Amino acid sequence: MIPVRTLNILTVCGSGTISSTMVAQKLKEALAADGISITTTEVKPTQVLGHVEQGNYDFVVNTTPVPGNISIPVINGVGFLTGLEEEEFLEEVRQVISQILNNEAN
Repeated sequence: MIPVRTLNILTVCGSGTISSTMVAQKLKEALAADGISITTTEVKPTQVLGHVEQGNYDFVVNTTPVPGNISIPVINGVGFLTGLEEEEFLEEVRQVISQILNNEAN
């Protein structure tokens, strides 16, 4: 599955810096191995809704709860961060990406 464009992802943690940056970097590396290009924006939970409303983000990866009603997919990234459920997380991410690209193609 190779997207025709770079996907834009919000990564979220409590402070908007440490864990979200770690998840973003690991995700970039893992998806690059699949030929998938992403850009990430690291934010704290209170910034998510504003970014989603104003931006062209494809999905959110969070390591802390995200408040509000988010109109794009939100994927829990705690297991990816800790390394305990990496494959399950990556499979969910790949499924979401596939759905996004299929919707755009139709």
